[in-house]
Amino acid sequence: MNIKNIIEQKLAEVILNVYQLKDIKLEIQENKTEFEGDFTIVTFPLVKQLKKSPEGIGVELGQALTEQTELLESFNVVKGFLNVKVKNQFFVEQFKTVSEQFSKIEKKNETVMVEYSSPNTNKPLHLGHIRNNLLGFSVAQILEEAGYDVIKSQIINDRGIHICKSMLAWEKFGKGETPETDHVKGDKFVGNYYVKFDQEYKKEIVALVEQGVSEEQAKKDAPLMKEAQQMLLDWENGDEKVRNLWNEMNSWVYKGFGETYKRLGVDFDQVQYESNTYILGKDLIQEGLDRGVLYQKEDGSVWCDLTDEGLDQKLLLRSDGTSVYMTQDLGTAVERFKENNLQKLIYTVGNEQDYHFQVLFKVLKKLGYEWADQLFHLSYGMVELPNGKMKSREGTVVDADELMQDMFDIAKLKSEELGKLENFTEEEKSSNYENIGMGALKYFMLKVDPKKKMLFNPEESIDFNGNTGPFILYTYARIHSLLMKANYLNKAVTEVDLNQYEKELIMQLANYKSVVEKAAELLSPALVANYLYDLVKMYNSFYQSNIIVKLEDENLKQFRLNLSNLTALTIKKSLSLLGIETVNRM
Repeated sequence: MNIKNIIEQKLAEVILNVYQLKDIKLEIQENKTEFEGDFTIVTFPLVKQLKKSPEGIGVELGQALTEQTELLESFNVVKGFLNVKVKNQFFVEQFKTVSEQFSKIEKKNETVMVEYSSPNTNKPLHLGHIRNNLLGFSVAQILEEAGYDVIKSQIINDRGIHICKSMLAWEKFGKGETPETDHVKGDKFVGNYYVKFDQEYKKEIVALVEQGVSEEQAKKDAPLMKEAQQMLLDWENGDEKVRNLWNEMNSWVYKGFGETYKRLGVDFDQVQYESNTYILGKDLIQEGLDRGVLYQKEDGSVWCDLTDEGLDQKLLLRSDGTSVYMTQDLGTAVERFKENNLQKLIYTVGNEQDYHFQVLFKVLKKLGYEWADQLFHLSYGMVELPNGKMKSREGTVVDADELMQDMFDIAKLKSEELGKLENFTEEEKSSNYENIGMGALKYFMLKVDPKKKMLFNPEESIDFNGNTGPFILYTYARIHSLLMKANYLNKAVTEVDLNQYEKELIMQLANYKSVVEKAAELLSPALVANYLYDLVKMYNSFYQSNIIVKLEDENLKQFRLNLSNLTALTIKKSLSLLGIETVNRM
């Protein structure tokens, strides 16, 4: 229990004793260093009930808290705001409690699956995938820190006409080349053939239009498209040659994805493939028909009527019996709950799919799956770059690998300009550039509320001042350097008289657990990022206002070192929830 909770508890007891009022919860605010007192209690909610002035209520409550508890050192009332100064011993006890907060996690005995990434195997990962992966991975980390058992998953879209386009283009134009022979990353290699297909397909359309065929018909009659469609049929029929080529090209892509994920610092516990899941759901459709939950049109297509839910009618099976995405998603959700003891399933998918997930959850509920109430769409806004910055080589999509490399290059340039890494070996410099660049990228992406559309500015993200990853990493490195200089050992201290900077820092450190709980509840890494920024600002104020290493009072010096060490541990832990690695020197 932190000091704020203790005040809330004691205040409730006092209000009951003095006014015989139950279940009254007054707002308690933490004061900044420039205000007198540690906390402010807002008395106005009691004015109407007691028919007294807020100033009078403030004085009565202050006196009662002083007389009936061991909590307060002093109090004062300003315009109905009760400012209280808490006794030193409570902060000292709070610090001891906070020092133990990383040693144990209270398990909730609930399993949550978080799905993120879920790419196509016909092209490399892009800027949108970066926000998706960072958000999904961070939410998984936060849930785990909050005591949940977490399964990180992705489903890979590895089948369909778009995959066959890459395969056909390689077959026709590849001349036996491989990622190894061309020294090209596997996912980019395959993506290049997807682009090649589109280029050649457009040439065929133009040629047919010149022969008098309408553009719409030309798109259907183009030989390449017909061959791709035939290849898809051959794949579905298990043609050995097509399947072998499909396996080989997908293996190139997965190797490329693996390299991107490694640099991005994300991983997965379970991977599903659409080639295995696309037939799931058909049995569910039949069950829904048998129970009268779904209906069939004359052409044989199957639908779900959601008009009573404020939505429309949704196609679940085409007239030729083939699946749509919704069919597959229904089956995959059921499979996941059947194979894992899940209490919650979170889909990390952009907000353009909001309607899809509304429908998915309601159809599952209609089909009788009570756990449909435990499904959640973590919907996030689009991420954009300033015009003209870091466009991909194709000029349309921002490539994930190129963006990460650009972040490394900007971190290197800025660090060299500021002279931050003098006397470092080349290997140390490279490691720091990577951590600073990736830390800047991740922090900037995650400090924004997931629901909001965001503009990612690479230059702004690698600023060593302000609400940025490098500023936080620099503070951590400063504390590490301080502890090294002092030959720090974590020793116990006798009671010290704390100043306002120390109290403020202890209160912020004590908020860590509640911030994690709130971030887990709202699935928002932004809460952790903004907590971290406030913590770092408070530490810097403490650092600038207090002597530490040269302090003659050994007991107070040890306490301030202990406080610095705990701040560093909290920064490191909070950064890890955002997927960011620390640096010891900057």
